[in-house]
Amino acid sequence: MISSNSPTVIQHSALRFVLPVWTLLARELTRFYRQRSRVIGVIGSPLVFWLLIGFGLGDSFRPSAGTPGENYLEYFYPGTIVLIVLFTAIFSTISIIEDRREGFLQSVLVAPIPRSSLVLGKVLGGAVLAFLQGLIMLLLAPLVGFTISIASAVLIALILFMIAFALTGLGFLIAWHMDSTQGFHAIMNLVLIPLWMLSGALFPSSGAPKWLYWTMELNPLTYAVSGLRSALYFEEINMYGLTSELITGLLVTLGFGIVTFAAAVIAARQPIAGERT
Repeated sequence: MISSNSPTVIQHSALRFVLPVWTLLARELTRFYRQRSRVIGVIGSPLVFWLLIGFGLGDSFRPSAGTPGENYLEYFYPGTIVLIVLFTAIFSTISIIEDRREGFLQSVLVAPIPRSSLVLGKVLGGAVLAFLQGLIMLLLAPLVGFTISIASAVLIALILFMIAFALTGLGFLIAWHMDSTQGFHAIMNLVLIPLWMLSGALFPSSGAPKWLYWTMELNPLTYAVSGLRSALYFEEINMYGLTSELITGLLVTLGFGIVTFAAAVIAARQPIAGERT
């Protein structure tokens, strides 16, 4: 009789969890980059948004006290990166609705694999895509005026991946019980875009009305954008340690990702239309 704690059983259980995660992750990557229009749209739309709004509102922008001389293109840059990550997360989690319509999701659900591996594979796939798209936008950082060292690059990559994971988990949670892409886009316009707009990406919270200020303070994405901005300014404003904004951004974004992933796992354990019970 083989003990449940024997190395063979443990290796089998680990393989049973890791293999579907890797398979779903690779599928998401392959699926995305075979559709060139999605790649162009995900990067192109926020880039045009950044340039048009950046130049349009540049003369009316007043920098905060902590970053004198900052122009609006520079201020708006971290928010644009987060917008690219948000768009990629949205487009990647739409595949859940498409997979259900095509029957692929139902075949995965009846397979003898943990639901958590299904969620992790889909979320990791979308998060890696969003992370890579955000890194592409970072190539413009020297043109904006940011100086990125090895230390700041590591911090930027860390918080950027955490943002990507949290937003993809949120997208998964919303898409799981959706039966149409039209409904998903409606929720996106109602929830996800305002979530980004009220994150300090477009304007600082310091000059906002009190009710709007507290709304932004309660928004977890506010701390993610602030943390990313602090990581971009790491060499200029913090030569001897991490800033409080960066630490807070990392911790809140980590908690945001854990909550959205846990909620996605709980949602995936609930029966959906077309699934055998």
